[in-house]
Amino acid sequence: MTEGGAGNRAQAGRPESLDTGLQPFILVKYFSFSALGVFLIFTLVLSWIISNHARNVMLKQSEDYSLLLAGNLNQQVFRRFVLPAVVRYGRIALRNPEQFEYLDRIVNGLVQGLAIDSVTIYDSSENIISYSTVDELVGMRDRGGIEYEKALEGVANSRFIYSGSIWSLLSTEPNVSCQLKTFIPFRQVKESGEEGEAIMGVIEIVKDLSRDYTAILKLQSRIIMVSSVVMTILFLVLRTIVWRAGKIIEKRTVERLKLEEQLNRTERLAQLGTMVATVSHEIKSPLGIVRSTADILKKRITKLAPGNENLAQIIIDETTRLNTIVTEFLDFARPQEPKLQPHDLNQILRRAIGFIRPLAEEKTITITEDLGTETIYKQVDEDMIYRVFLNILINGIQATEGGGTVRVSVTRNEDGRAIVRITDTGSGMSEEMVDQIFQPFFTDKRKGTGLGLAIAHNSIERHHGEILVDSSEGVGSTFTIILP
Repeated sequence: MTEGGAGNRAQAGRPESLDTGLQPFILVKYFSFSALGVFLIFTLVLSWIISNHARNVMLKQSEDYSLLLAGNLNQQVFRRFVLPAVVRYGRIALRNPEQFEYLDRIVNGLVQGLAIDSVTIYDSSENIISYSTVDELVGMRDRGGIEYEKALEGVANSRFIYSGSIWSLLSTEPNVSCQLKTFIPFRQVKESGEEGEAIMGVIEIVKDLSRDYTAILKLQSRIIMVSSVVMTILFLVLRTIVWRAGKIIEKRTVERLKLEEQLNRTERLAQLGTMVATVSHEIKSPLGIVRSTADILKKRITKLAPGNENLAQIIIDETTRLNTIVTEFLDFARPQEPKLQPHDLNQILRRAIGFIRPLAEEKTITITEDLGTETIYKQVDEDMIYRVFLNILINGIQATEGGGTVRVSVTRNEDGRAIVRITDTGSGMSEEMVDQIFQPFFTDKRKGTGLGLAIAHNSIERHHGEILVDSSEGVGSTFTIILP
């Protein structure tokens, strides 16, 4: 497999339960963001309510002003027109052009400069317009509506007619308009200035509030926009705080879970190691006696029954293999603390390659070295690192078919770390195997204890290093050892 390829990767010492342990905090972040979203929506609604209240206050002021103007108009028309007309003509007859023009001069003089669109006077006996500053309306019937009926009953009232909204301001030609129609009963006025009970008609005043309404909409949009910007900034600030806090808590959670996993693993291995050490120690002594006896037996058979020495040799070979297994058990059960001294990694690698080369030649496997000419000294335990290199080389040769290649290289990083790579062109491993490759007693071979890579992993950990493996089925594997 290529060293930077997209194969399966396993890193020593990473707990499998990290994602599960982080789920509660991720849930807290989701709730935090939901709360911030609700807060933002609530602020927008509050801004809308405030701006609507401001609009209602301004419109109410305009209504009060119109009612006041209408009352003043009632007083002036009665005093300046009704009384003089009755004295002069005997009765009110607006069909008389002279009376109409007289009333028109009075009304126009009163509303001049007050932004009044129209003043209309309805007859009290029927819903007909007797006078209006808009000539086309004079004589029209049934235009008063419910407001006219209320005014005849003595109740002054107003009605707003408006179109457009905040969204209308977004267009190039905003279609915004607003009219205030105020209806008051046209009453007689006593000498004291108080209004009498008799209702002579209904006065309607129409005032254009489009400019004020547009200003209100603009104020409303500014309030909402400013509130949105402020809350968005606040949301982003709080989100940044939550994100940073999340990173810190996530980091601490990962560290805690790693420590818990490592503690659990250490406890399990300690119990297993105690059992293995006890059994291995009890086996090692009798096994040595059996091997010594087989050596003596082989010498005697050679003298007494030549040609049968292979029977004793079988016993010697098997006891030697069993002794190797027992030694691995003891190395795993009683890991030694490394005795750190400066050693040349190239020299240790050449020693391991020299030992394993006969086995490689026997299987017609080529070992290539890319060690360079630089001497790379590191504080290591020579014997422990030698066994790590030897173990990985043996695994590579065993996984590689005849005619394959095992490549060994060593480099130094910019930060001074040494990186040793051992790559084979063997059968490779599946993702499931890669995840378990450093677990004790895991092996895919018919012979072997499954402790070789576990011991190598422990040895590199005791050197505060790191061991990684990249592997793809049918391509090969690359073991990477990083030493600080």
